[in-house]
Amino acid sequence: MAQQDSTSRHAKQNHLSRSRVAPFDNPCEKEQDLSYKCLHENGFDKDKCSLAFANYQACKDFWTRVRAERRAKGIYPYMPAPEDRKIILDQYRKQES
Repeated sequence: MAQQDSTSRHAKQNHLSRSRVAPFDNPCEKEQDLSYKCLHENGFDKDKCSLAFANYQACKDFWTRVRAERRAKGIYPYMPAPEDRKIILDQYRKQES
């Protein structure tokens, strides 16, 4: 019984620490959460969440390219800090206009 309590406590602590770190590691956390929320609200019917999934995938693709470009250029950290991401997104949007 003690092993189970210890395991669940460790899982809870691990989840809490990940939730504090997630914004730094996952620039698409908002899109990911919206996808999960859509699934939950629609009885896990994936067809009803295709827009949320597409948005999440576009986000992941964008930041994967950014990370690869920074790595190729030797810019560290490879994933920009959360406060720098808005600037990068704004620059990208200007190029696309």
